[in-house]
Amino acid sequence: MTEHTVRGTDPEKHPRDTSPSRGLTERLDPATSVVVLRWSPDPRCVAYARLALRKALADWGLSVLEDSAVLILSELLGNAGLHARVTPEQVIETRYFRSVGGLRIEVHDGSPERPEPRTPDLEASDGRGLLLVDALADEWGVAERNGPGKAVWATLSVPLVRPVERECS
Repeated sequence: MTEHTVRGTDPEKHPRDTSPSRGLTERLDPATSVVVLRWSPDPRCVAYARLALRKALADWGLSVLEDSAVLILSELLGNAGLHARVTPEQVIETRYFRSVGGLRIEVHDGSPERPEPRTPDLEASDGRGLLLVDALADEWGVAERNGPGKAVWATLSVPLVRPVERECS
């Protein structure tokens, strides 16, 4: 799989249900810490995907990433549902990967169209999603995948907590 990174890491920021509105499959592999879910393009799926991500983050001890991760997932999955060419044989797939000190979110869809951030019209009610992803993620990008379509991904790292310096007197 080849990847195209849209934004690099900022070192200063971080030194089984078959209903159409739910995930079609779920796999949690504790050895590799991966959750894979499949969705219809129904907008109601976004809420179920957020719930599954929250559960995975809690299980992995990464709840500190929840706010940003849930917003990123919502934007990427919403874009896939809106723009992807999904047939009954093709679904949208989300993958959540736990890594050392962080998380990778992937949204796979059948559309070859690559998302591009744009400057939204001030009066428009849409067009800001990738700007939010860009602001919240350590990095994000688009990767080719086996079969038709692409995978849009984003990574988040647990913020580095520095010890408090104390004066010795």
